[in-house]
Amino acid sequence: MKQMESSHSTKIKPEIAIIDSNTLSCMGLKNILERIIPMAVIRTFCSFEQLIDDTPDYYFHYFVSAQIYFEHTHFFAPRKHKSIILATGISPQLKISGLHVLNICQPEEALIKEILLLNRSAHEKGYPIKEEVSATQQMPPVSELTPREREVLILLVQGYINKEIADKLYISLTTVISHRKNITEKLGIKSISGLTIYAVMNGFIDADRI
Repeated sequence: MKQMESSHSTKIKPEIAIIDSNTLSCMGLKNILERIIPMAVIRTFCSFEQLIDDTPDYYFHYFVSAQIYFEHTHFFAPRKHKSIILATGISPQLKISGLHVLNICQPEEALIKEILLLNRSAHEKGYPIKEEVSATQQMPPVSELTPREREVLILLVQGYINKEIADKLYISLTTVISHRKNITEKLGIKSISGLTIYAVMNGFIDADRI
């Protein structure tokens, strides 16, 4: 009986494939996806052939370079609902194609926002990521932040600078800086991109408002 309960409680981690001949792009995207979707296993492939030698139909999503996608449409077209094309800019042809496209030639914060928006549209009922993260991978609990710190956090991820935050919340600049210091220390997150992921995943703000 215990064995049955154990097997039912064990969740299979979704796996995501990145297929791109550019090693740096692969590693950079892998790093971002691991932060946004910590419960997933991210695998990288430098060619379509490497993917095929693995278990190609096993993946939850495919992040694939535009060149590889269009060279192997026989494989990706039937799976376009779970394929995201990695493009260096968005051409008019890609815009009207109905495909999911991710522009990888943009700052990290903008790239994270775009991935969060793609994830939200793919999972309208919410982020499965947040619900299935294991105890060792969980983000810091929401209760660690005070209501005022949450307000500061939301404005930070929306791109406001310290003085603008002070003006909006009717507090001093010194107080804003103090709140930022507390947020960083409590969450252990220093970058704006990391704070953005935390804010969206904890429901403080929608991805389309950042």
